[in-house]
Amino acid sequence: MTDLEALTTADFAPLLHEPFRISVDEQSFDAELVEVTEIPREPGGRTPFSLVFQGGPNPPLRQRIYRVEHERLGALEIFLVPIAPDRYEAVFT
Repeated sequence: MTDLEALTTADFAPLLHEPFRISVDEQSFDAELVEVTEIPREPGGRTPFSLVFQGGPNPPLRQRIYRVEHERLGALEIFLVPIAPDRYEAVFT
């Protein structure tokens, strides 16, 4: 499994508009990575960033950690927060 603390926007930017597989218990669905945004902060350490995925079931999933997979990054355990009916955000600090 990929180390979340080592990931940066450079890892996700080339994957913009590509599908990611999000697993929910025994089910899974594809969601498109639609935003990769750096979050301004003081110098030093990794620059925080956010990811926004679009797609998924209706009603939306609740916020929690989900298994998110991509063929180039492998499997990630990411905390996702619903921000709209079919959009989810993950923030890396």
